Amino acid sequence: MEGKEKLEKSRERMIETIAKNIHLYGLTPSAGRQYGMMFYQNEPVTLDDMTEKLGMSKTSMSTSVKALSDLKLVERAWKKGVRKDLYHATDDWYQSFIDLFTIKWRRSVSLHMVSIKKSLIELEQLANDSTISLELQQEVQIDIEKLNYIKNYFEWLNRLVDTFENHEIFNLVPINESKKDSNV
Repeated sequence: MEGKEKLEKSRERMIETIAKNIHLYGLTPSAGRQYGMMFYQNEPVTLDDMTEKLGMSKTSMSTSVKALSDLKLVERAWKKGVRKDLYHATDDWYQSFIDLFTIKWRRSVSLHMVSIKKSLIELEQLANDSTISLELQQEVQIDIEKLNYIKNYFEWLNRLVDTFENHEIFNLVPINESKKDSNV
């Protein structure tokens, strides 16, 4: 096998692996192929370039670029003399993961905490209601304990998200700098 063929085979393997795993970001395999193709480009590319390389429709490319951009996996680029929109894959996979992780988990924590607080207020009022039966009071108390447990969990999760956002996570799980610097 010739050198160029080996290079292309290696790239294609990685692009297909990205396509298979991009669902972790909530994206389709075609968006993964698009991101993988852009990852191996040394210059920003247009939607026309992507359409030609991947054989997908320009509409599909545009939709995928928007989704990739929303997750900060792709950025717009500018090049003097080029009037079409240019895009390139972001090169900081660590930050891309942090962005994805924190956005999704902050939303989840927020939704849960609102529900937990409302439910705890209602249950505390019910627990103080002298007209309810002893059996119902016991059930209410059990539910309060359960909600306090999950409230503690979501407060912990919120602190975990903080460690990602402020990059303290790298003190706990350091980046192998030699590999990061070589873009591998």
